[in-house]
Amino acid sequence: MLVLRPLLKLKKTTLHLCLFVRLASSPTNDFGYGDRVTHFAKGSVVPFVNFSDLYRGLVLSYTFSMAKKITILGSTGSIGTQALEVISVLRNEFEIIALSAGSNIELARTQIKTFNPKKVCLSLEADAAILAKEFGDVEFLYGDEGLLEVASNKENDLVLVAVSGKIGLKPTIAAIENGIDIALANKETLVMAGEIVMKKAKENNVLILPVDSEHSAIYQCIHDYKNIKDVRKLIITASGGPFRNRSIEDIKKATVDETLAHPKWNMGKKITVDSATLMNKGLEIIEAYHLFGINYDNIEVVVHPQSIIHSAVEYHDGSVVAQMGLPSMHIPIQFALSYPRRVEGIKTDSLDFVQIGHLDFETPDTEKFPCLKLAIDAGKAGGLYPVALNAANEEAVFAFLDKKICLYDISIVIERMLNNVKNSLNILDIEDIFEYDMEVRTLTRELIATSFGSGICKSR
Repeated sequence: MLVLRPLLKLKKTTLHLCLFVRLASSPTNDFGYGDRVTHFAKGSVVPFVNFSDLYRGLVLSYTFSMAKKITILGSTGSIGTQALEVISVLRNEFEIIALSAGSNIELARTQIKTFNPKKVCLSLEADAAILAKEFGDVEFLYGDEGLLEVASNKENDLVLVAVSGKIGLKPTIAAIENGIDIALANKETLVMAGEIVMKKAKENNVLILPVDSEHSAIYQCIHDYKNIKDVRKLIITASGGPFRNRSIEDIKKATVDETLAHPKWNMGKKITVDSATLMNKGLEIIEAYHLFGINYDNIEVVVHPQSIIHSAVEYHDGSVVAQMGLPSMHIPIQFALSYPRRVEGIKTDSLDFVQIGHLDFETPDTEKFPCLKLAIDAGKAGGLYPVALNAANEEAVFAFLDKKICLYDISIVIERMLNNVKNSLNILDIEDIFEYDMEVRTLTRELIATSFGSGICKSR
């Protein structure tokens, strides 16, 4: 008689099955190579091994993986398209459950043909109706309700939140409340509601896997350590953006095209502008505070123009653990999608230390880049101030991209708004945050229209 006794099973798609095999007196049995045993918890059928060579009392450990089921929110944006590039190289590792594609109907059509999602969410009902006629086997949804539906689908193992702006907050919470792990590429989620999001993640035993290269680096440096109290300091690196070696006067005269010409990273327009003003580093400090529970005074930003060290962690014993790699977003995206496994995929060539030659580090200049200090101060103030910071910054960035204000004016707009809005430390729920966000945005647009409407840069 053969007795199979399961001893260990891990969560979700990566399963480790440890079997105690007890054979009858006969050295042979009726199981041949290629016979199958069913793992009923996930409904998967797993090829098993030949038992004829096993003897009494042998412990057999067998590890297998199924395709991880993923939904991508923001599939037509910069992170979303790069995530699909990663998945296209690792097709056997992933199954696309749903895509949200915004209003880019042409790219959505291509992605549907390539990745065969079960559901697709678009911004507009009309666009959803157009594609529904072309793809009869796909369920189409639209708008905010559609986002919530695809994010909360319990068929998902992981939801990649790659939409830009506050639109990512509610779907993230919906996924968390349904016990679905999150790969987070949306800064606003933690900047606006970090305490709420992290609390819900803990309550629902949900992993928040950061996709930003800096937070991914920190996660990789500390995730094996059981006690965050061992950490003395987080060191977040910054490329310095396109104006690192330019004067304040040059920054005041910078054009949109110059600002979007990032020397290292391929990103969307909004985050590229944030990189040019170093606001992205300020937002990343706020995110790190929530993700890792490290006080603001123990989070440092260092300019590192080669973008090889993506961030580092200093421990109390003086040891510094840094994560290094080529400056490609494919790497942190793949880490989050594949976690806890590391697999060879897209753009994972070896790092050539000799070719790199040297690594440089500088202290950020907060006179040239005042947005960094504004963000740190807002984070320390807490409450609704980070919401105000984010709202004012987004509206100012949009105004700059529309050529209504100059690049350096972004910091002036944010500072005026932070000085004029009321903060509150008593945040009751998400709706409070969205209401406050809308108020700040309205005031910011009014400020830009009245004080910057001439098109003449106030910072000159």
